[in-house]
Amino acid sequence: MYKSILPVFLFILCFTFLIACSDNAGSGTAESKTETTTTADQEVHPDMIKPSEVALTTPLNATWVNAGKQTYDLKCQSCHKLTDERIVGPGWGGITSKREPAWIMNMITNVDIMLEKDPEAQKLLEQCLVRMPNQNVSKDEARHILEFMRQNDGVK
Repeated sequence: MYKSILPVFLFILCFTFLIACSDNAGSGTAESKTETTTTADQEVHPDMIKPSEVALTTPLNATWVNAGKQTYDLKCQSCHKLTDERIVGPGWGGITSKREPAWIMNMITNVDIMLEKDPEAQKLLEQCLVRMPNQNVSKDEARHILEFMRQNDGVK
C-alpha cells in the first residue's frame, strides 16, 4: 500500500514546491504591497531632509562640532572609524566629499527608509552586510554629526 501512495505523495509535494517557488506566483500581490509600503513610508516619514534645508557654515560651528563628537562617541564610534577604514559600517574619512549633506543627514535620521529606497544606501548595505540600526537621532543631532564629519574631513 505504501508503494502506491508514495509516488502520489511525492508528485503532490513536488507540485506544491514548484508553485510556491515560482517567480510569477503572487507577483500582483507583491507589487500592491510594495506600493502600499511606499505610501505608508511617505505618510509616516514626510519630513525627509531636503538639500535646501541644510545650510553649511563657514567657518565650522565649534559648538555643533563638539556636540557632534559627543554623539559620535556615544552612538556611532562602535561601528564607524574616522578614517576610511570599515569596521562594521563604512569609515567616515572623506564622506563629506563623496555624499551630499542632506543624504548624510537622511542616512542618520531615516536609515530604514534610506536602506529601503536609496540605491547608494543599498550598495553600502551589500558591502557591509549589516543593517545600520536606527539610533533615534534628531535632525539637530544629525546636523551636529555632519558638522563633526566636515571637521574630520579637514574643513575649517
